[in-house]
Amino acid sequence: MTRRAWWLVVLNILIPGSAQVLAGSRALGRFGLRATLCFLALVVVTGAAYAMNPEILLTVTTNSIGLWIIAAVMLFYAAVWVVLTVDTIRLVRLVKARSQARLFIAGLATVVLAAVVGVAGYGASVATTASDFLSSVFAAGPSEPPVDGRYNILLLGGDAGADRKGLRPDSMSVVSMDAETGKAEIIGLPRDLEDVPFSADSPLNAVYPDGYGYENRCAVDVCMLNSIYTEVALKSPEMYPNALADNSDPGIEGMRDAASGITGLTIQYYVLIDMQGFSDLIDSLGGVDITVTDRVPLGGDEALNGVAEWFEPGKQHMDGYHATWYARSRHGTSDYDRMARQRVLQEAILKQFNPANVLTKFQGVAEAGQQVVKTDVPQGTLGYFANLAGKTRDLPVGSVELVPDNGVDPQDPDYDYIRSLIATAFR
Repeated sequence: MTRRAWWLVVLNILIPGSAQVLAGSRALGRFGLRATLCFLALVVVTGAAYAMNPEILLTVTTNSIGLWIIAAVMLFYAAVWVVLTVDTIRLVRLVKARSQARLFIAGLATVVLAAVVGVAGYGASVATTASDFLSSVFAAGPSEPPVDGRYNILLLGGDAGADRKGLRPDSMSVVSMDAETGKAEIIGLPRDLEDVPFSADSPLNAVYPDGYGYENRCAVDVCMLNSIYTEVALKSPEMYPNALADNSDPGIEGMRDAASGITGLTIQYYVLIDMQGFSDLIDSLGGVDITVTDRVPLGGDEALNGVAEWFEPGKQHMDGYHATWYARSRHGTSDYDRMARQRVLQEAILKQFNPANVLTKFQGVAEAGQQVVKTDVPQGTLGYFANLAGKTRDLPVGSVELVPDNGVDPQDPDYDYIRSLIATAFR
């Protein structure tokens, strides 16, 4: 009976349902075998689909309905495994097995059962949490086609400090990706750019035909690039009456038109990251590793009075609070140094977004992400962009910084020259 018990338990593990066909209820066994074969066939088909066209699988796994179906399949198979394993233990008749073997037989069946159910349960939890996250961040809507073979996404880091009215983008860049190869260029936009032009069809172009802030003309206290969001949001939201319906807001649309005017590119989508909640996302990832190149103050004023602590040169592991302070610290360094630190932080966060790290901490990452990210990228395009991002990771990411070292004077910018820099980077 001991050998029979081992065989039945091992068969249940290797081919669920086979133990019942051989020694128990054949109807239950056939049901278990069908479920097992269907599951294995699904795994094979999924692997083949991913090998042939990864975008198909990525589209399913970045769709709310698809994720709920995945969760249901996992829970169903976990339930089938529980029923089959419990029935197998009944068929084993432990009381007739050798006393020395009973504990090991029952232990093996129980450990494997717990592992399968645990993995399936966690997978279902991740799938449903991901579905909720995608539904809350990415709206349904039509996709935009690439223009000149490129997708251009405006990336904004929002800064809504207590000492100012409204939100001002603290970090601005345009991520431009080749729609076929995934090759990406990041165009850094200094927040203090002046005389900012707008796209020809922008309502702001009619108000500021010579550029935003030309001859100090604007409706807020400081006439430079990152003030455009504040001015439109607080003073003239009626310029963009459809913004909210399009999962945006007037301030973002004003910034989109400005980014398009500066770069000469069509900006299909935007991503706004709330820097106030950014530290929670970093904490949920377990912090980030950053190599500090120059001494940077945390807190204090322009005279460096009241500095709470200093970021000393060298490799440091930072939590969310310190990482966001490091990226945003204004005193003792220039805006261009701060832009460079923000790029370093972005790269450090991307390194933390590896599959193992995200899966083990997914609940916290998703919860923080819902509070941090706002975008108009349609949920239906996520499979395509996830596939494109996979290509991007395998290629060097270019950078076009509109700073004095590249011949750009933010106080007197030559926008034709800026567009030529961008065109050269795309070649």
